[in-house]
Amino acid sequence: MKIPNRIQPLVDDGLVDDVISRLMSGKEADVYVVRCGDEIRCAKVYKEASKRSFKQAVVYQEGRKVRNSRSARAMEKGSKYGRKQHEEVWQNTEVDALFKLAAAGVRVPTPYVCLDGVLLMELITDAEGNVAPRLNDVALSAEQALIDHGKVIRYVVRMLCAGLIHGDLSEFNVLVDAEGPVIIDLPQVVDAAANNQARAMLERDVNNMRNYYGIYAPELLKTRYAREMWALFEDGKLTPESELTGLFEESTEAIDIDAVLHEIESAEEEAMERRARMKAEQEEEF
Repeated sequence: MKIPNRIQPLVDDGLVDDVISRLMSGKEADVYVVRCGDEIRCAKVYKEASKRSFKQAVVYQEGRKVRNSRSARAMEKGSKYGRKQHEEVWQNTEVDALFKLAAAGVRVPTPYVCLDGVLLMELITDAEGNVAPRLNDVALSAEQALIDHGKVIRYVVRMLCAGLIHGDLSEFNVLVDAEGPVIIDLPQVVDAAANNQARAMLERDVNNMRNYYGIYAPELLKTRYAREMWALFEDGKLTPESELTGLFEESTEAIDIDAVLHEIESAEEEAMERRARMKAEQEEEF
């Protein structure tokens, strides 16, 4: 296929030899299957801020540290340079998270290089060497659902121990290869200690996984892993090898009704967006 303009610099630099096909178009990026020498990889081309449909990006960016003080000031002022720095931070956040999470024992695609808004990384494939399907495209037995849900919970725990929360985890951001689930799409990753919405985002991530795997293994619907792991995290007792039970007793403290209603509304909006996105992608395929 014709080489997209954004990938051309990687071709010129010898990092990419050929663009085989477009894999998908998402709310923050387009992903292509590319050939790099003897290896097949994927190239994630980030969309500009004006073209991204990722809502409330500022909420996810709360607490992120910018090392360069000049860049931080420019970002606050919203200058042209500041907007450019915002984009670089957004993109580099995913690269940094991929390296950090891989080192923490979380299954994520291996990143290679990020150049001019294009992230070159591992292409996740199934047992036959085909592009691995997303979780929402895979039918599971009850037994497999329990096994894979357990793996995802372990990955979320390890992410939290590494100080990160995915922030947009769902059946659409998990691939399934021969070894099980692989977590993808991390530009919106949240700082667990510095973001005021960290707990709510963790609960949403974990509950999204619970609800999806619960379609195949209904006993999972009664579990409360999110609150259990957050309580341990707050107490400084959560470790990468923590054995969770899925049980959690409610605190007698007053519940913030407004916060609960806001979370429900956000979840409903995101569910509608996911359905619309999937419908649009399916129409593109046909």
